[in-house]
Amino acid sequence: MLLPLLALGLQLPQAALDLSALPARALDPLAPATEDWLIQGAPRPAAILRDESGRAIVLDNGLLRRTIRVTPTAATVGLDDLMTGRALLRAVQPEARVTLDGVTHDIGGLSGQPNLAYLDPAWLETMEPTPGSWRLSGFEAGLPAERLAWAQVRRHAPGVAWPPPGVALRLDFEAPASMPSVAGVTVSVHYELYDGVPVLAKWLTVSNAGAQTVRVDDFSVERLSVVERDSIVESRPGELMDPPDLRVETEYSMGGLSYKNSRRHGFRWLEDPAYTSQVNYLKRTPCLLDVGPENQVLRDVEPGGSFESFRAFVGAYDSEDVTRRALTDGQIYRTIAPWVTENPLMMHVRHADPESVRLAIDQCAEVGFEMVILTFGSGFNVEDTSEENLARMREYVAYGAERGVEVGTYSLLSSRRVTPPGDNCINPLTGEPGGEGMIHGGTPSLASGWGQAYLRTLRGFFAKTGAMLLEHDGPYPGNLDAAARPPLQRGVEDSRYVNWMLSRDLYADLRARGVYINAPDWYFLVGTNKCGMGYREVNWSLPRAQQVIHTRQNIFDGTKYKLPSMGWMFVPLTQYHGGGAAATVEPLDEHLEHYTAMLAGNLGAGVQACYRGPRLYDTPRVRDAVKAHVDWFKAHRDILESPIVHAASRRADGRDLDWVLHANPSLDEPALMVIHNPTDAAIVRPIMADLYYSGLTGHAAVEYGSGAELPATRALGEVELDGRGRAALEVEVPAGGMAWLSFRRP
Repeated sequence: MLLPLLALGLQLPQAALDLSALPARALDPLAPATEDWLIQGAPRPAAILRDESGRAIVLDNGLLRRTIRVTPTAATVGLDDLMTGRALLRAVQPEARVTLDGVTHDIGGLSGQPNLAYLDPAWLETMEPTPGSWRLSGFEAGLPAERLAWAQVRRHAPGVAWPPPGVALRLDFEAPASMPSVAGVTVSVHYELYDGVPVLAKWLTVSNAGAQTVRVDDFSVERLSVVERDSIVESRPGELMDPPDLRVETEYSMGGLSYKNSRRHGFRWLEDPAYTSQVNYLKRTPCLLDVGPENQVLRDVEPGGSFESFRAFVGAYDSEDVTRRALTDGQIYRTIAPWVTENPLMMHVRHADPESVRLAIDQCAEVGFEMVILTFGSGFNVEDTSEENLARMREYVAYGAERGVEVGTYSLLSSRRVTPPGDNCINPLTGEPGGEGMIHGGTPSLASGWGQAYLRTLRGFFAKTGAMLLEHDGPYPGNLDAAARPPLQRGVEDSRYVNWMLSRDLYADLRARGVYINAPDWYFLVGTNKCGMGYREVNWSLPRAQQVIHTRQNIFDGTKYKLPSMGWMFVPLTQYHGGGAAATVEPLDEHLEHYTAMLAGNLGAGVQACYRGPRLYDTPRVRDAVKAHVDWFKAHRDILESPIVHAASRRADGRDLDWVLHANPSLDEPALMVIHNPTDAAIVRPIMADLYYSGLTGHAAVEYGSGAELPATRALGEVELDGRGRAALEVEVPAGGMAWLSFRRP
């Protein structure tokens, strides 16, 4: 539902479609921006405008611009990167495609473009609606609305807003009169553009005001003919061309711990054989973006009902540079899924008996941890619906609330088989559960009787106990299911969509309750908070000194694609995958140096780990050390949870200093560098701090501290920055320890 923006709500017949209520503004030419939006911010907020001709709607936020011609029907005729001055669009496509009862319909779009390599505005004057396409019947402009409810409990999530500020647009389309089978059906295409980020959201709804049920078989929410990235004349066997460099993501992501391996189900880059003037002789260039489900959805829309697709988010990068891309991704996620900035300090308690849980809660409260989870293998069974089990969790939740600590638990979904066997996803190749091609060796089907009972149990557990954390291991990963499971699932064709939809709805319900969700999969856009940072589990059985280096390497690599708050790490206080005494931290007092190194490596990167064991400390000395690191982290929390600037950091290699630099120009403390020394001797040496992305210029005030004196600091005075925002400093880092430099405006 759109919120009205001034008096812009219009529902007019095509002949009277009038954009005069939209503000007009001369559009900037396509020239590179003179300021860096990652530092100064976007030059203006998002707006919905009309062009000078009065025949196009323009969505513009100073970073990205989409121009939609509305005469003689609706079609996107411009997608422009205002950061670099690039035109991203080369040809016109339908605004969407929908397959209803087996017939595919173009929604909007113009035909007659003489050359698909580029789009000359003069050609638009003679282009006509695509034959048989649905025509624009009206539009409404407004503000973004919540796509799911976010109960913002008292967790640290600064500088974000929900729903995101920006603008929203809805275009309504009706079928030609020559299509009586879809009379009364309206397809609406929705757009959102947000302040301060180069990304657009897009989705569609199918509304049925007719007399007959219609079935949505399939849809494409976005089709864009994009300027090619590679122009290769001859294709060779096994040779791949890179697709255009757009940031494309959808809610329909599953089956991976990274954006790269979870995105495959929601969009694809296609060849465009109609693009006959492309350089490639075989016309194999991947330059046509199609955003829609990999398989069918097969959803019935009854009279008076509607269907809503998943949402796509399409954005632009302004550089090939890994650092700028990571910073761009971070800004996008803070905007479209701000719950990922929640980042509580969490203990995984190994045993679920009252004495163990109370001890864990007490110790968390003592040192400043914020959450306790009854971890995997603890003995607590979330699927036990007995009143005794529910009462036990209520007792833990109430005790935690008294101490200011949230309490939750673990549940396994993927990587398991359930009884009866038919309630598991059935492999289309064999007719049996599991087998070749099934992720995690197979998974239960959420559309089965077992799956439906499981979802009811989870919802009921959180409603009845007040628990505030679910570690869901793991979400539905995208396996096909060959079984018919009426009334939810027809069969293999719609099984992926149905199971994803059931997962999405569970996470949305928990998000509305304020439940924190750890889930090892890319379900961020539908409500989860955190997934794995990216590590090999058996590495936690390596000797402790090696674990320290792996921790910092894994974080450096994982934060190229995630904000620090989006990925968890691991600290096995007790043995995990073997390794014996050489791999574990217990007894904690005997291995305090290792324990504090793990705290420093995680907290210094703004990353929370799963501290898994029976306790956080075993002596006052360990308690004080853990509390000192937590106090230091909280004193600098805003900047530590800000993005890591990889170009200004050095990946751990075990042979020399390594460091991470956090930057956020909107903070009073806009930069913090955390430096680690993996050697057995103190190191004193000059270092160059690259503060460009902090926004600091001229001079910066510097404070220094080290692990030996946390949380105390000493001022180093002012340091001069060169023309590239770099400061030359001499640092001293204790053997096997850490030091840090805090930068502020003078």
